[in-house]
Amino acid sequence: MTEPRSWLFVPADSDKKITKALDSEADAIIFDLEDSVAPANKGRAREILKGLPKRSGGPQWWVRVNPLRTDDHRADLDIIGIADVHGIVLPKAETGGDVVELAHRTGTIPVHAIVTETAASLFGLLSYRDPRSPLAAMSWGAEDLSAALGAASKYDADGQLGFTYRMARSLCLAGAVAANVQPVDGVFANFRDEAGLLAEARAAAREGFTGKLAIHPAQVAPINAAFTPSSEDLAHARAIVDAFAAQPDAGVLSVGGRMVDKPHLTQAQRVLERAAR
Repeated sequence: MTEPRSWLFVPADSDKKITKALDSEADAIIFDLEDSVAPANKGRAREILKGLPKRSGGPQWWVRVNPLRTDDHRADLDIIGIADVHGIVLPKAETGGDVVELAHRTGTIPVHAIVTETAASLFGLLSYRDPRSPLAAMSWGAEDLSAALGAASKYDADGQLGFTYRMARSLCLAGAVAANVQPVDGVFANFRDEAGLLAEARAAAREGFTGKLAIHPAQVAPINAAFTPSSEDLAHARAIVDAFAAQPDAGVLSVGGRMVDKPHLTQAQRVLERAAR
């Protein structure tokens, strides 16, 4: 499965916002039935999704359902198999067992789990390594976590994410890589701050994330740019791969005036794989 760079949330009860999302360049669109839809509008949102036309090509369509073991969650699953849905986004996931539980109802349809939204979830990030699971991606969220912890703010005195939320982000990254699924960075809330978004997305890409959640169509282009290897990145990666191909028994080589070893080769191969996808 191609790993989306940009995952764009859109409230599933808004025809206007859905139209704008469909006109964007997002790699994946997440039709949201959870937080962005008021309880009174969830039924209407499901009907809208059922009425979406079948299509060929274009972005992946995902649906964020309501949390497990809720009445709304059970109602949400009725649209799976009716709408042209590629996968399910599961909020409030606490362990890999939650993904397996969902799969008992939905089969092999891919799942993108949001894995840091409760206090308990921070202790279960290694539990997603399950070969029976249809898990395809993991992302993290600070808003629900800060509410769950009773925090006054998720930011410190300098305006940066507090330690707890940076830790949750890092655990998500490590947990996703351990589970061999896509690590997806969380949302950047200020959709008018393109420079700030681009800086955060580029930092996420350097750390190992391969995609990012978006909450507005204006965020899609900067995210796609940040997670697309530049021509310089590709040239350097190819040079490393070619150098080791020419000397497969070498442990360390000089490429572009810098010493590189096998971990650099692994990184270079991932850059080329990401560009190919």
